[in-house]
Amino acid sequence: MSFQSKNEIARALREHRIQPTSQRVEIAHVLFERGLEAGADHHMSADEVLERVNADYHRVSKATVYNTLRLFEETGLIRAVVVSSSKVFFDANTEPHHHLYDESTGTLQDIPAEDIDTEQLFHKLPEGVSGNDLDIVVRVRGQASSAG
Repeated sequence: MSFQSKNEIARALREHRIQPTSQRVEIAHVLFERGLEAGADHHMSADEVLERVNADYHRVSKATVYNTLRLFEETGLIRAVVVSSSKVFFDANTEPHHHLYDESTGTLQDIPAEDIDTEQLFHKLPEGVSGNDLDIVVRVRGQASSAG
């Protein structure tokens, strides 16, 4: 998603049944607009969101950022990508896709859904259950970290 103005962001929040407070609009602005500028495929940690919001806006508490990100995720505005027990990214791209996480650089990149054949996985599910979503994170290490 990309928005031309903060009014459009507020409208999108309302469409997801989120009251558009000024802090929520600023957090969404960072996720949707600043993520694009950074060229990071829209992936940001909660701490990165906090840092960028506070650099551009008046002080927003860590609790507000974390609670807002959780609300955005619960309503489907963004999705959380868990790469480890201590590292979660928030992704503004909610279309089906997977991720490549480079452990040596801490960067996360999109992998188009069609680039990974997942059909066989769903065929091997136990009888009586059906798959409704699949989130694959491929973890790699660059040469610099594997040499040591």
